Amino acid sequence: MPEQRSAVRFEEVALPHLPAAYNLARWLVRNDQDAEDVVQEAYLRAFRFFEGYRGGESRAWLLTIVRHTCYTWLQRNRARELTDSIDESHEEATADFANPEMRLAQEADAQMVRASLAELPLEFREVMVMRELEELSYKEIATIADLPIGTVMSRLARGRKRLHSLLAARMGVETKGGTA
Repeated sequence: MPEQRSAVRFEEVALPHLPAAYNLARWLVRNDQDAEDVVQEAYLRAFRFFEGYRGGESRAWLLTIVRHTCYTWLQRNRARELTDSIDESHEEATADFANPEMRLAQEADAQMVRASLAELPLEFREVMVMRELEELSYKEIATIADLPIGTVMSRLARGRKRLHSLLAARMGVETKGGTA
């Protein structure tokens, strides 16, 4: 009976965060099926060690496990992505559903942003996803990524700058210091 109560408690704590877990994994491993596998493995790990969970912010706890599971998976399957340097040299409109042309343009813009975000180095991509898509606080991101808050803020700033450059290049727009 205690095991059954533990399983019910785990479901109450972990299942509400399944969409966030999948979203983070999807952006880190950049493949739907791989993200599903990673999230499944992360939830198995979380359940296995659930007795060690002492309460607190369950979302941050679970996303930490998902992040570690992603990095383990990347190390086994795509180690090259983990060695790409983040120090390389290159660095909402209202919907008008009555206007199909506007909707098409918005969808194209969203696709361009997703594609550019996917091109960011992993270190930038993960903090951008946690902050901009999952709306986590700097403190939560620092906890999940095991980084100082200053590093989180720096990576966000650099990631945003790099994303801006990628978007400008896709649109053929010049940025400060020349073409994108």
